[in-house]
Amino acid sequence: MEEPKYKRVLLKISGEALAGDKHFGLDFEVIGKVCDVIKEAVAMGVQVGVVVGGGNFWRGVKDGGGRMERTRADHMGMMATVMNALALADVLEQKDVPVRVQTAVEMRAMAEPYIRSRAIRHLEKGRVVIFGCGTGNPFFSTDTAAVLRGAEIDADVILLAKNVDGVYSADPNKDPAAIKYDSITYDDVLAQHLAVMDSTATSLSMDNHIPVLLFALKDPYNIIRVLRGEQVGTIVKED
Repeated sequence: MEEPKYKRVLLKISGEALAGDKHFGLDFEVIGKVCDVIKEAVAMGVQVGVVVGGGNFWRGVKDGGGRMERTRADHMGMMATVMNALALADVLEQKDVPVRVQTAVEMRAMAEPYIRSRAIRHLEKGRVVIFGCGTGNPFFSTDTAAVLRGAEIDADVILLAKNVDGVYSADPNKDPAAIKYDSITYDDVLAQHLAVMDSTATSLSMDNHIPVLLFALKDPYNIIRVLRGEQVGTIVKED
């Protein structure tokens, strides 16, 4: 088996991606395909950490719509990520993939509390670790949580699995002349206000020198292509 390009990765999966075409709730056909690919990645010898979003159930400030206090709305969003984490863990276990769920907010009856050293030990033993509750703090996105956990576990790359297939110069749905980038710098992303991650997440990845590779989860096998070093999506890195 060929040597993977990356040894330890942090995979960020948006909640919307787990909903598939339903756009709400969980599409277990999609989750099954994602878990098949994660299983193959583990078989390749790659250590996999996962951060899941919660947008398929609740999008904090957006769904709160000014009618809820922001902190409480974000707490609800954290709970949504836990539902996704548990669903992902269950499907992985059905496929005989060893997995642990760790949450930034303690809920010991259903998951381990997030402890960095324990997470790394799990990864070294070949277990997939799914991180729930984002950073555990309101006002921070799950993209920021992905970069934070990626930095903490010393991941080689953050794999950003979204509903778009890369970074474009403009919204490709609105501008047919939009150009897709194969590679772009953090500075250009921030300067051009490109929709990769929010500025907090982008700055955090830049400060910690962690490359971010954005690609479409529509074809989950893209994850394996990335691990093999094939050109997929857009990589955001330093000059």
